[in-house]
Amino acid sequence: MKMRVAVLLAVIAMFCAADAQKCALDGLMSSLTKSVASAVLQKVTLSCISVSARGSLADCPAGYKPTGCSCGNACGSWDIRNDQTCHCQCANQDWTAARCCKIALK
Repeated sequence: MKMRVAVLLAVIAMFCAADAQKCALDGLMSSLTKSVASAVLQKVTLSCISVSARGSLADCPAGYKPTGCSCGNACGSWDIRNDQTCHCQCANQDWTAARCCKIALK
């Protein structure tokens, strides 16, 4: 671990000039952030399903979270309850649908 810190400091020193205004630390951090994000994105996948139900509620299965809802009877008012359920707010709903997604490791 000490060796990694020493190497990181050496790399930062190479990117920084004597004048603090010329330091490329921002560029280095941006590159490191992009590299880490790319490595993480290569190991995960987004999996989505659609669920529909009669009435004004549609529950996502365990492990999935609702990302959007759709309502019957031309109702455009909905909300997500308990981070798990799509709820259509109009009266007398004939159906409700939920788009449910989860992030999983490949």
